[in-house]
Amino acid sequence: QVQLVESGGGLVQAGGSLRLSCAASGGTFSSYAMGWFRQAPGKEREFVAAISWSGGFTYYADSVKGRFTISRDNAKNVYLQMNSLKPEDTAVYYCAAKRGTGYGVVVRTADEYDYWGQGTQVTVSS
Repeated sequence: QVQLVESGGGLVQAGGSLRLSCAASGGTFSSYAMGWFRQAPGKEREFVAAISWSGGFTYYADSVKGRFTISRDNAKNVYLQMNSLKPEDTAVYYCAAKRGTGYGVVVRTADEYDYWGQGTQVTVSS
């Protein structure tokens, strides 16, 4: 059974930085595209960033472009470096994985993902 476990969330002041991690287990992730989503109270889950299984292709929501960076390593970990955080970035952040994707495929739609983590809270104070 594939499992995704997020960590690294917390409370930070506006303008600060956090690095989220997502540790994957229970599967072979050589062809898994990965993504980060977030959900604020009272709002729908929204796309944040995605990365291809090769790591060479990424895509970002306009709201985080230039501030967030998604990356992955060969040890089944995916990261989200978040800089210049704003109060509107406050949300629960979720890691997701989609199996069987092509070399340069990035996935931006939540419904396309096969596996989800439990989420990690990020709170940005003003």
